Amino acid sequence: MIAEANAPDRTAPVRRWATYREYLATADDTRIVEWADGEIIEYMPPLIEHQDLAGFLLQLIGAFVARFNLGKVMIAPTEVKLWPEGPSREPDIFFVPTADLSNFDPWRFNGAPDLVVEVVSPGSVREDRVRKFTEYELAGVREYWLVDPRPHQRTMECYRRDAAGVFAPVDVTEDGRLCSAVLIHDGAPFWLHVDWLWQEPLPKVEAALQQILAGDERLTR
Repeated sequence: MIAEANAPDRTAPVRRWATYREYLATADDTRIVEWADGEIIEYMPPLIEHQDLAGFLLQLIGAFVARFNLGKVMIAPTEVKLWPEGPSREPDIFFVPTADLSNFDPWRFNGAPDLVVEVVSPGSVREDRVRKFTEYELAGVREYWLVDPRPHQRTMECYRRDAAGVFAPVDVTEDGRLCSAVLIHDGAPFWLHVDWLWQEPLPKVEAALQQILAGDERLTR
């Protein structure tokens, strides 16, 4: 059956004008609902591939952070109030170092996480690549990862805040590794092979973590 030309886009988020107070009354802990520029943005349920990737990255980053007691890793839906009068986003994954844990209150994180990871969905492309990109940069996020698993895309991009406060793209190494500048223990960075994200099935978290730890003796002391 051919889809009707005017059929609604079932992947697009639902938007409506609302105050921040109305957003707080709407958001809950079972779905991703954000607030920016006076709008509530309610996202459609993510695809299984999105959840698989987000789960893999959460477990891998979380295991590294926990091993070295670096801080806290959180997953959506958790509100991040980027600045007092600014937007409230719910990143797929974000990392807060120990020094900034006091910026959590019982309901949200206030301020800019050191690391934000967004896994792109068909309905979130503009939000992730344009609006959130600008907001995270302005708020002071140190590192922003964009994972795009859509067909014919399959890219992972990393942007790092430079001395001027602007996101600059970070290249992977010659052997395909992406190294973080914020997930660091004793001078040794967390890293991952970008190709891991496109393996079917995804690598075992324990095996991937062991590769990371074995790659630098500072991580095995």
